[in-house]
Amino acid sequence: MTENTPKPVYHRILVKLSGEALLGTEDYGIDPVILKRIASEIYDVMKMGVQVAVVLGGGNIFRGAGLARAGMDRVTGDHMGMLATVINALAMQDAIEGLGAYARVMSALRINEVCEDYIRRRAIRHLEKGRVVIFGAGTGNPFFTTDTAASLRAIEIDAQILLKATKVNGIYDADPVTHPGARRYSRLTFDKVLADRLNVMDATAIVMCRENNLPLQVFNMFNAGDLIRIVQGEDVGTVVSN
Repeated sequence: MTENTPKPVYHRILVKLSGEALLGTEDYGIDPVILKRIASEIYDVMKMGVQVAVVLGGGNIFRGAGLARAGMDRVTGDHMGMLATVINALAMQDAIEGLGAYARVMSALRINEVCEDYIRRRAIRHLEKGRVVIFGAGTGNPFFTTDTAASLRAIEIDAQILLKATKVNGIYDADPVTHPGARRYSRLTFDKVLADRLNVMDATAIVMCRENNLPLQVFNMFNAGDLIRIVQGEDVGTVVSN
């Protein structure tokens, strides 16, 4: 970071990435090009002195709720989805460490051969030592989304903000893909998100953020450099707070 580079306004953040964010041009699985680009942005933020935690979804590999609707037992499907998030977490760990940084995957399910168990104090210690901490397996419980896991982990590690990466630059009053004239909100309250059912994250995740006064910022992960701009305090995407 040069002398003229704006200093980060956050000390510790949690980034929530959907599994679909890793698809890139692929129909299934992980696009190595997209994986490396996202890892590079996380690495650049780390180099600014920011402590970074990550929660990944697993929708690029498996989505338990979808098969549950088709007749599979929901608990079984959700456990399979949790394992998919661990696969993504291991891929992200490898990409980050390939850039020369250190990363740790911590799973809410015990898979000791491939990653660490989630222990709150250990996670915070990893962050303090400059390691990216990637949380896998959601909350470890069925019926909870990775959005809720992101809110929970962000609160547990005392993150200053939860950054939700999507395919659009923030929250709009209508779908910007089908409504070109849709207006982007710069700021919203959690109550409005819930009342208007804006579907930013699931309601449980939003309520947890509201009750614990954890601000949420929604941005487009595919806009190169936006993550760094957010950390520097620029007006990017939509900020949701009390």
